[in-house]
Amino acid sequence: MSFRWVYSTPDNEEAVSALQQELGIPQKVAHLLTLRGIDSYDRAKKYFRPSLSSIHDPFLMRDMDAATERLAKAIRNRERVLVYGDYDVDGTTAASVIYLFLKEFGVEVDFYIPHRFKEGYGINPEGIRHAAESRADLIVSVDCGITAIEEAKRAREQGIDLIICDHHNVGHAIPDAVAVLDPKREDCSYPFDGLSGAGVGFKLVQGTVQKLGLSKKVAFKFLDLVAISIASDIVPMVDENRILMREGLKQINSDPRIGLKALADLINLSIGSVSTSNIVFSVGPRINAAGRMGDASKAVRLLIAETAAEARARAQELESINIARRDEDSQTMEEAKTIVDEQYDLDKVSSMVLHNPDWHLGVIGIVASRLVDAYGRPAIMLSTVDGKIKGSARSIEGFDIYKAFKECEDLLEQFGGHKYAAGLTIAEENYEAFCERINRIASERLTEQDFKPELSIDCDLDLSNVNMRFWKLLSQFEPFGPGNLRPIFVSKDVRVVGVPTIVGSGHLKMKVAQNGSGTFDVIGFNMHEYLPVIRNEKDQKMNIAYSLEENNWNGRRTLQLRLRDVQLRQENP
Repeated sequence: MSFRWVYSTPDNEEAVSALQQELGIPQKVAHLLTLRGIDSYDRAKKYFRPSLSSIHDPFLMRDMDAATERLAKAIRNRERVLVYGDYDVDGTTAASVIYLFLKEFGVEVDFYIPHRFKEGYGINPEGIRHAAESRADLIVSVDCGITAIEEAKRAREQGIDLIICDHHNVGHAIPDAVAVLDPKREDCSYPFDGLSGAGVGFKLVQGTVQKLGLSKKVAFKFLDLVAISIASDIVPMVDENRILMREGLKQINSDPRIGLKALADLINLSIGSVSTSNIVFSVGPRINAAGRMGDASKAVRLLIAETAAEARARAQELESINIARRDEDSQTMEEAKTIVDEQYDLDKVSSMVLHNPDWHLGVIGIVASRLVDAYGRPAIMLSTVDGKIKGSARSIEGFDIYKAFKECEDLLEQFGGHKYAAGLTIAEENYEAFCERINRIASERLTEQDFKPELSIDCDLDLSNVNMRFWKLLSQFEPFGPGNLRPIFVSKDVRVVGVPTIVGSGHLKMKVAQNGSGTFDVIGFNMHEYLPVIRNEKDQKMNIAYSLEENNWNGRRTLQLRLRDVQLRQENP
């Protein structure tokens, strides 16, 4: 899909020149810094040299004193503790952090992850019952619990204390628990509200370590798991998250725990060069697969594995689950695209609502995201479970899917989510009416321009300025993520050198040069549709949008352009 290119401009243009002179860096690097709000020497120093000494005091978080006091008591008295997590990557890594921390002190600790399809998200009566039957003295929930008003009451009635660690938006009331840690609480003055669920769990560990009078390093040994949660849960890669992510990556690459090492070995991921992207596209999906296919406890068991043999077995189990998930995903995507291509006139329809009673609930959210990427329209994927139509929705810029569902509230049994992603349940008799209304709402709100997504461009860049010094400076912008995205550049009037080809499963590969610059390798993933145009129009120059990456092959390091979009330009006669 082609994009609308939108150039970003710094809020403080004067800071670009000042930073360039003060830091002795290229103008383009100074430009990139100011786009990220780095407009002074001191801010640049903190940005390029993030340190664990700069993370926030955990006791700035509301209820932290009560939470750490209660957890410290559980440790001193060797109480029974149940760690209650969620079935995604954030929830399973968060549960693993608290479990492993307590295990070190000989606490009788167990974990509970609700089954995605049988129980659904969050603390539920079945989980409280399990805690009571196992005679738990304390439940610590992670990545869930902020809306568990009734469940908190039930735990109290059972004589079980509850500490809630969550990072989701707060509802109409706060659960009645020993402590409720959530930086998004209105009455919480914690300086950063963008923590992941595992990040909030880490703050509890950090505070408890202080409460027990132990070395700060005791808490830092769990940063590998926190880093996986930060990368996978798509939380802002700024402030404390950027520090925790950076330090967690160092740990993964220098001293990975045996579960992660076994998984990396299995998927041929080289320890020592694991990046945020590797976590997002390789490690995270495999951990997530267990929950998507039903039982996320298998992911936790990998992360808390105690022997290399157990770790290898758990990693193989996750890989098998992920292969099944991928097959289900591919088949569902193929079926969904067939429906769109055969049944939808996209010139007349502003949204896509697809229903197949046999689709797997664990993959339809992923497929909805891919449909949005492929067709540039909101997509709602639905399956049928126990006579109810259930599903996931993904949206585009300019269309708040949650608000749209709110306008269909009378037709829905349940719904929840946010602007770009939501879940819903519909009674079968309301399905047709829902389809008509949601498409009418989309048609009224969206214009033709909305169907062509924006690509945010950081700046123009001459290929003659792309060298290893520039790359070395650029690599210090990592780790990348929301709020600190990988820079996207545009180089204009480039020429193709040699013959472009297709490699792998539909990836465009070619070489380009610009105004006498050296030749650069270009890879465009899933951009095979550009090949005929580029090959047939030999006298063309192109504007290309891309990000930079390093390619290390047989010990030889080269820079490669990761293509994002192409604008073809007919050369002047």
